[in-house]
Amino acid sequence: MTAMADPGAALSIRVYYEDTDAGEIVYYANYLRFLERGRTEWLRHLGHDHRDLRHNFGLVFAVKRCELEFVAPARLDDLLTVRTAATGIGAATLDMRQTISHEERLLVEATVRLVSLDPAGKVRKLPDALRATLAAQAAEGAS
Repeated sequence: MTAMADPGAALSIRVYYEDTDAGEIVYYANYLRFLERGRTEWLRHLGHDHRDLRHNFGLVFAVKRCELEFVAPARLDDLLTVRTAATGIGAATLDMRQTISHEERLLVEATVRLVSLDPAGKVRKLPDALRATLAAQAAEGAS
């Protein structure tokens, strides 16, 4: 795996007891929660939060596809770093690459495709203003 450039926000997350299984290792499904938080903070870094997207653009994002590779486990009390970068943009989709690391050691790598929906759940083309912001980040994240 190669190191990922950091064009967006990096989020620190502490592993709590509630995040782990009986062996004090992060339960695999909890990585999805950590990745969601990373995407949320990445959007906030760009000047948009989920409330803003819904109220000002009339859209919400939903995960269409998510692929994770578990490289090494995170453990109780580890301080994790979630890095998020956009890698591509379509008419109504946003492709992202995310990593979770501990002390610069890669633990999880994910590729995620988000789809833009209206509040009723129908696929919706990304508005031009938002698309321009996301496309600029995708160009940085793909390089």
